[in-house]
Amino acid sequence: MQTFIDHARNFRDRIADHHQAREEFARLATGQSPLALFITCSDSRVIPALFTGARPGELFELRTAGNAVPQYRDGQGPSSEAATIEYAVRVLGVRDIVVCGHSHCGAVGAMARGDDLAGVPSVRDWLTEQVDDELPDDDGPEVTAAVQRHVRAQLERLRGYPCVRERLAERRLRLHGWFYEIHTGLVLAHRPSADAFLPL
Repeated sequence: MQTFIDHARNFRDRIADHHQAREEFARLATGQSPLALFITCSDSRVIPALFTGARPGELFELRTAGNAVPQYRDGQGPSSEAATIEYAVRVLGVRDIVVCGHSHCGAVGAMARGDDLAGVPSVRDWLTEQVDDELPDDDGPEVTAAVQRHVRAQLERLRGYPCVRERLAERRLRLHGWFYEIHTGLVLAHRPSADAFLPL
């Protein structure tokens, strides 16, 4: 933790010493206009800006256990996930939404293997609600097939959100399914025409 504290303590001074950084952060203070909503897992090994090269202000991020998108239901109570999606689409006007799963995913892997999650009931209840129970169960430690199936399911869930459905119909929004390999850095994208994840 001390490393983080030291970095945060000196961050402002490092910005002040660089003219370009000062200008960039001054511009960010006036508002945001991200290029995409990036929905990915809370896993600490997944750092979207690292493998996309995104600069501050370019990605509006939604991170959930297992990069899950809760199913939209009329009259449902408020949720952080639904609010983030709606804000990104209707207020920020993002043109792209990426759902990015990853290899070695603990959440999807636990569901695929049928792990006993009794000791973490909140995790168990979230995953039971959000993760498809028809995942491949013999997928190995990388859980590639299970995660890729899960990403496709989250794209379908997104299409159920009124704001997403409207923008798709107007051709003002595109959906993308990605799979990030932690151990290699490879990023694959779902190609609907082949129903397969292929290198970008």
